[in-house]
Amino acid sequence: MILKGSQRAGASALADHLMNDRDNDHVTVLEIRDFVADNIHGALLEAYAISKATQCTQFMFSLSLNPPQDHVASEQDFLDAADRAEEKLGLSGQPRAIIVHEKEGRRHAHVVWSRINGDEMKAINLPHFKTKLRDLSRDLYLDHGWVLPDGLATYGNKNPLNFTLAEWQQAKRQGVDPREIKQFFREVWERSDTLKSFSNGLAERGYFIAKGDRRGFVAVDVNGEIYSLSRLVGEKAKAVKAKLGSTDDLPSVTDVRADVRSKVTGQLKAFIEQTKAKHKKDAKPLMDQKTAMTSQHRLERKRLKDGQEERWQDEVKARQERLNKGLRGLFDKLTGKSSKMQKRNQAEAMRCTKRDQGQRDDLVLAQMRERQTLQVQFKKLRDKQVQDRKILARSIGQTLRAHRNAEHQIVPRNRDRGPTFSI
Repeated sequence: MILKGSQRAGASALADHLMNDRDNDHVTVLEIRDFVADNIHGALLEAYAISKATQCTQFMFSLSLNPPQDHVASEQDFLDAADRAEEKLGLSGQPRAIIVHEKEGRRHAHVVWSRINGDEMKAINLPHFKTKLRDLSRDLYLDHGWVLPDGLATYGNKNPLNFTLAEWQQAKRQGVDPREIKQFFREVWERSDTLKSFSNGLAERGYFIAKGDRRGFVAVDVNGEIYSLSRLVGEKAKAVKAKLGSTDDLPSVTDVRADVRSKVTGQLKAFIEQTKAKHKKDAKPLMDQKTAMTSQHRLERKRLKDGQEERWQDEVKARQERLNKGLRGLFDKLTGKSSKMQKRNQAEAMRCTKRDQGQRDDLVLAQMRERQTLQVQFKKLRDKQVQDRKILARSIGQTLRAHRNAEHQIVPRNRDRGPTFSI
């Protein structure tokens, strides 16, 4: 599993994210351990309240557990990984909560620990936790026999298509997969050998080179969003400058934005909105199918949960009835019969717990396979929509260049006004 962790505050915000059943098909609270509260919001607020007696502001440690895309992890897989992580980090015995999310045919989990040691009333230090989690991720892959991803097979070989949270959020606002943006920039970078060819290649998709506030290279899209060039092409700023040269003759972000705004006509905006509307309409049948499937799956899980709880109560009652009361019960204690019966009941309870866990895992696996089949259809539709956006963006870029060329033909060069910028 890929393990990503962080020290953090914000109990209410984190609890809202963990229990978000709008963006996830299913949300399951797998464990709440050593908290007084029996729900996630109460548990994390409890951790916050205890932290107020200390100087610690980042009183929680949050960890995501992400199995490979082709593997459906069981509840025990997540519990085992959480146990190993807390031992590795030095959080053994700390109050924790485990929540499982399912979305788009994939299953992952979140673990949250309180960092506050209740006996000493101080935060547990977590030195080098990123390195420890990286090593544990590698161990989990090897233990399960999964193929190691590049990032774990050889440290430092970062995939240029990986993206940061900031890049993801920026791309989400634009309604475009960030991997699509990063892949495009990298492709143009590799086939370009000058600033002009690189600039022209980006313009085909509606991105324009500008000089950033710190005199570095940035790109501006047709909506005015700014992108760090070095991050998107996966190169150091020094390497970008060596290939593209100086930024002195480039226009500022403000100038590029003004130029783009003046050239993006109402017709182009209408084309963009029409494409978005068409994509939304095309996705509606699949979204309706997904909604119906999610509702059916939740109902099946509720039926299983209710049935297991009813059976568990009956089994608990049956085990309790094996223990005699009164004088006979006293005699059983004296002879050791009561102790043997209690051990038998405990062993049986453990077997029943494993049985119920296995039934839940079997149901989840069957539902995940059904959900993954639907996700294949989503992927086909999204791939087609990516091509639609590429064609539209290329048309926008060509139109903007036509506007620019016409403007340069109408407005003569004026040497006193300095150089004419070529975007």
